[in-house]
Amino acid sequence: MAQHRVRLEVNGEQHELEVEPRLLLVHLLRDRLGLTGTHVGCDTSNCGACTVHLDGRAVKSCTVLAVQADGAQVTTIEGLGSEDALHPMQDAFWANHGLQCGYCTPGMIMAATDLLRRNPNPSEDDVRRALEGNLCRCTGYHNIVKAVLDAARRGEARESAAPPPPPVEEPAAPVAPGVGA
Repeated sequence: MAQHRVRLEVNGEQHELEVEPRLLLVHLLRDRLGLTGTHVGCDTSNCGACTVHLDGRAVKSCTVLAVQADGAQVTTIEGLGSEDALHPMQDAFWANHGLQCGYCTPGMIMAATDLLRRNPNPSEDDVRRALEGNLCRCTGYHNIVKAVLDAARRGEARESAAPPPPPVEEPAAPVAPGVGA
């Protein structure tokens, strides 16, 4: 199968790769870049374990072809924080016991940081609605919701979540000499 060149920024680092046109972004991240914090839970976009930020917005990376991410900025759970310096949302999940087995946690955190970027003061209902596309088979969601609300109360998560870049405006077409503009 023909290969396509893809250039993208992942967690602040530029990458240029040759990929098959059918390669999903989740597999590029995990298999080609070794970023295994983005999980594959269902391959059908039902579970949200593969949620990442694409140009500042939460997306399920199992629904995005790698070629569609050409020129984009991608942030994975590895790009939010580290073991030594947790992102405020990661810290809130830790402090509020918002995880059990941890399989859904990266996707939950990515979806939650996107929510707080869009809505810095969500209600419990807002949080539950925002996380509807992320499934957890271990908890009753109570502590997950509590963690997101705690991060919102602290006001820290939205400060750390980078806003999406401004829309790129296409340059105007050049005007031929002698033609009125």
